[in-house]
Amino acid sequence: MFWKVHDPTQVNRQGPDFGSQYRTAIFFHTPEQEATAKKVKAELNASGKFKRPIATEITAAGPFYRAEEYHQKYLEKRGATSCHF
Repeated sequence: MFWKVHDPTQVNRQGPDFGSQYRTAIFFHTPEQEATAKKVKAELNASGKFKRPIATEITAAGPFYRAEEYHQKYLEKRGATSCHF
């Protein structure tokens, strides 16, 4: 599903949003997760499904920081029921 809900070939951009915080990335916790992510990325690159190379970064997960309060329930606070997916 991850590969279908965004454009993994865009660097630091998703739709109208841009900047490094919008990069396409997979954060892994175990060596098995890393291997799986790299394998699937390589298979997709080789498949020709995308016209450009996949830009998704694969990196070890670091500390998790909860977003600021104004980002919590962001769509709900703006009267939207869901994003376009």
